[in-house]
Amino acid sequence: MILLRAFAVWVVILVFAIANGAAREYLLSPRLGGQTGHVVSTLVLCTAIFLVALLAIRWLGPRGRRGALLIGATWLGLTLAFEFLAGHYLFGNSWEKLLGDYNLLLGRVWILVLLATLFAPAWAFGWKRSGR
Repeated sequence: MILLRAFAVWVVILVFAIANGAAREYLLSPRLGGQTGHVVSTLVLCTAIFLVALLAIRWLGPRGRRGALLIGATWLGLTLAFEFLAGHYLFGNSWEKLLGDYNLLLGRVWILVLLATLFAPAWAFGWKRSGR
């Protein structure tokens, strides 16, 4: 049951991610430039992931930090699968372009989204557990 709920919340995150990508392409990058648009978009998506996790953590119901990390790992696996499979086969991106988003030396900070995806549920669990 917890993995089904984790999947449902991940779908919400996916909707935010797609909307964020559209906003980056049509609003941010034309005004700020490609690289700055990428960084701003990444930070916005990380914030959205943390907020979704915070709002959903009680409903997700992990029994502890380990369970929250399992949710994060599930989200991460789903995100990577979507990124590479849909990115390549549905959206026609080359493998080189997809892997290029992981090149920190070129200022690509997409890895922050993956870290947020993995750790947001554990952070939200700890936040809620502390009574906030």
